[in-house]
Amino acid sequence: MAVPRRTFLKGGLSAAAGLWANLSFQSCSRGRSRDASGTEADAVPKRWAMAVDLEACTAAQGCRECIAACHQIHNVPDFGNDKDEIKWIWTAPTNKVFPENERLFPDEMAAASPVPVLCNHCDKPPCVKFCPTGATWKRDDGIVMVDFHRCIGCRYCMAGCPYGSRSFNWKDPRPRIARVNVEFPTRTKGVVEKCNFCEERIGQNLSPACVIACPENALAWGDLNNPASAVSRAISARTAIERQPELGTGPHVFYLI
Repeated sequence: MAVPRRTFLKGGLSAAAGLWANLSFQSCSRGRSRDASGTEADAVPKRWAMAVDLEACTAAQGCRECIAACHQIHNVPDFGNDKDEIKWIWTAPTNKVFPENERLFPDEMAAASPVPVLCNHCDKPPCVKFCPTGATWKRDDGIVMVDFHRCIGCRYCMAGCPYGSRSFNWKDPRPRIARVNVEFPTRTKGVVEKCNFCEERIGQNLSPACVIACPENALAWGDLNNPASAVSRAISARTAIERQPELGTGPHVFYLI
């Protein structure tokens, strides 16, 4: 049976409107998730961060528990010299870490005290822009990653990082690992590496190894988007500074003073 042209057009427009509404709903729902009851709820993305209590940390000068724990589980080699040193977390003098904030550390001993430093997992990481192969990228939760297999060893990311948070394997690292952790990949000569915020532990709902190992409880960790997290509470209760904030990279390792 022939359908009048007006009726056909009206039906087509109604169908198109229904399709548009459905697509619009799907688009708006991309940022939503379902809770345990199956009800859709706004999905708030996580933003992982760390806070270092400088007072608690510098009170235990010489303590390297956080470094040892991190390097052990991540198969960081020990070459025994500064030239070949591979660092995921290390210490540096306070006045070198915060050259723009010397007035905050007028005491000579405090200024020379060792401070733990690591990759800042910046909000705007310059290393990502410098990497020509996509071996370095930023996850949705803010963690800046390195794909060891895609890294070609050009070291552009090292040149782009203003914090010196990356190390290059000039030699084969595998023979210099004291005890290999088979649950984490080892690297090869010619590969850049750095702290990954223990993303493999986060996936298991575990805190980073350095946080767990710290005997002074100087490291607070958690989701910045969760006001009840340890890192959010630490930052709200104390004055928190970042490394070289004038660079605009948005570090997510904070230091409590």
